[in-house]
Amino acid sequence: MSPCILVVDDEPDLEALVLQKFRRQIQNGTVKFLFAREGVEALEVLSANGGVDLVVTDINMPKMDGLALLQKLQESEQQVSTIIVSAYGDMVNIRTAMNRGAFDFLTKPIDFADLEATIDKTIRHVQALREARERQAEAEQAYSRLRRFLSPQVADLIVSSGAEKQLESHRREISALFCDLRGFTGFSESSDPEDVMTLLREYHAAIGTIIYKYNGTLERFAGDGIMVIFNDPVPLPNPPLTAVQMALEMRDAVEALMGKWRRLGHELGFGIGISHGYATLGTIGFEGRFDYAAIGPVSNVASRLCDAAQPGQILISTRVLLAVEDVVTVEPAGELTLKGISRPVAVHNVTGSKAAPG
Repeated sequence: MSPCILVVDDEPDLEALVLQKFRRQIQNGTVKFLFAREGVEALEVLSANGGVDLVVTDINMPKMDGLALLQKLQESEQQVSTIIVSAYGDMVNIRTAMNRGAFDFLTKPIDFADLEATIDKTIRHVQALREARERQAEAEQAYSRLRRFLSPQVADLIVSSGAEKQLESHRREISALFCDLRGFTGFSESSDPEDVMTLLREYHAAIGTIIYKYNGTLERFAGDGIMVIFNDPVPLPNPPLTAVQMALEMRDAVEALMGKWRRLGHELGFGIGISHGYATLGTIGFEGRFDYAAIGPVSNVASRLCDAAQPGQILISTRVLLAVEDVVTVEPAGELTLKGISRPVAVHNVTGSKAAPG
């Protein structure tokens, strides 16, 4: 897009002179000029033409002079650079202009070669600012996307390191945790919608805070069912242990809520399943609505273990057990035939954390 320059001056022949001197650039489409006779008219032109990049203005003009125009532009915080051109090149005017945001100051009579060089320099500055704003907007969009499924600190890390490409399709070893409320379907069918929404808000608030604390990646969030993955896109030293530690804290938080829910007559339970293995990960969806997904048996197993869990249980696979058995207490839960899994799966129930050695 060619830069647009607004020239503000009450000199009668200046418009024709500018159009003549910059005829080649105008014809080539490398620059566009607009004109105003004084500051009030300039503000009207700016209001009607949102794409002005540079204002070149005289100081002495009727109605509103150039210094007053600079003040108005500064107060409005418009993203436009300014050059002052005046026959009065004294230090007071220069200092005032610069304090009001002027990028440069030229004296009359106008040396058009000097004006062209100053405009070129200013336009390069304008373009650099525009590119910086575009990069900032892209970074904000990336951060907004990442905040949908990552904790704020992890989203900050990825955006600051320029590593958003990690969200493209790839394969990685992860831990997957699935949790939901027992009896929620019956509760939602027999309760007022307002009561269902209130309960979900309390549940999501408690769970969400803990997910952020453990740097989990929110893979799925549907009603009472939540899938969280660990070790992607940010690697963790021991993803199964992080998942189990988070599960224990989640169970405590939801049990505290269930005391309140029971007093209101809501009989609900809470179950968790955790598995570990390889998955293909990346963003899925369409423009305006993307999710981050983990595709593979590891997600399936976590979901099925959650389905099999009794209220208060944290069921884990053997691979998870091998990574956490020195830190948590477990009890065998037998072999379960899980839907969609061809062979029976050995399952273990996490009962708590082991006491630290004396």
